[in-house]
Amino acid sequence: MISKNISKSKLTLAFISIVITFFVWQQGLRDSLNRPSVSFDISQKEQEIAELSVQSIPVKLKKFFIINDPVYQINESLSEVSFEELTERNKLIRIITSGSNDPIIYKNISKDFENKNFKFLIDEIEKKSINSSYKPNFSKFDLFKDDRFLYHLLSRKFDFDDSAFITKSFSSKMFLKILAIRLIPLLTVLIGSILALKILWTTISLKKFYWKEVKSLDLELIDMVLLIAGGFVVLGEVVSPLFSISLVELFSKNISNELSQSLKILFGYLFMAIPPLGIVYYQIKSLNGEFTFKKDYLQFNFLPIKYAIIQGIKGWLTIVPFVLLISVIMNSLIDNQNGSNPLLEIVLNNNNYLSFFLLFVTTTLLAPLFEEIIFRGILLPTLSRDFGVISGIIVSAFIFALAHLSLGEMPPLFVLGIGLAITRIASGSLFSSVIMHSLWNGLTFLNLFLLRT
Repeated sequence: MISKNISKSKLTLAFISIVITFFVWQQGLRDSLNRPSVSFDISQKEQEIAELSVQSIPVKLKKFFIINDPVYQINESLSEVSFEELTERNKLIRIITSGSNDPIIYKNISKDFENKNFKFLIDEIEKKSINSSYKPNFSKFDLFKDDRFLYHLLSRKFDFDDSAFITKSFSSKMFLKILAIRLIPLLTVLIGSILALKILWTTISLKKFYWKEVKSLDLELIDMVLLIAGGFVVLGEVVSPLFSISLVELFSKNISNELSQSLKILFGYLFMAIPPLGIVYYQIKSLNGEFTFKKDYLQFNFLPIKYAIIQGIKGWLTIVPFVLLISVIMNSLIDNQNGSNPLLEIVLNNNNYLSFFLLFVTTTLLAPLFEEIIFRGILLPTLSRDFGVISGIIVSAFIFALAHLSLGEMPPLFVLGIGLAITRIASGSLFSSVIMHSLWNGLTFLNLFLLRT
């Protein structure tokens, strides 16, 4: 039996933690509404890649990959957003792709740009709009050769040859990218849908879903409050960043902004994980009198390793169609959803390979391991023991979605949380849900990596 004699100090700490968590999460969800959706940038990047790949797409396949002129599509999308809200690069693209009758190119807008090279281009475009036969010094456009899409747009605008930079080889690489971007999600959804239907048919036929035995630690619900509210939120999300950000800023004065940003995310995650994992260590030690790494307290159940990995892959494939379906429904109901995870934008616009590696380690290794220990290793078994498996799955998934502090992404994250919990219980292995979580983050990371132009 679980002891119901709860000390006053525990109750006090739990109450304070809940109050702080309420205000932190409320503010975090509110702030998420002011963060732009990364879906706009993702859509634009995909159109940019499509345009750069045009010359390498086989004629018979063009109707599948190029439905409308990508440049026109980009201009239409940018036109729907207030000019003042666009980034400098997108402002420039908006101007370059505008027609001669678009009033925006006649405005004195060079003052809106801080980038000197962009100001130079604005001046050239204004000269071209006044005199259609104007021919600039094309060698000056070499300043933009690292941004090949922008360079390509300039070649269209000023009618010069860009084949030295937009080579056949480069175009072929862009075609392979657009092929992967379109086909990988499609194949994943197709295979996942078949698996989901097979599982549903088996469950209906047998009239039973076989759960593996879930062993919870001998902890009380108040211990869960102290772990999630006290460890994860108060110490992890509020206190720890003060140390991690200060540490990175102290040692990153002479490195690039991209690398500094990635280090802040990496160390931010490490410092955030220390308090709740420390609480887990203390809770296990207080229950058993000691903490021994050889004991499988959380049912990782690595062995047989092949089974655990296969269950994780199956869980990932099966949940993908449901998460994407919820995302599509949300997009159809709510236009211009805000609140995307800022990490997505950082990965999408990152050009430093060391920085990329650090972000990859953080998102596909550290985050899945840490979050699965907390939400499916400790919280889910405890809730399932006290309220039943179904309630445990739903409540743990809701807290998991809420903890990501993104109002727009809560429904898809809730569905993902349900999938992770089902995989954890159906496989009897926490390692399987770690694999599944890692694959989900990894696919997202791969897609953002491919979208870079």
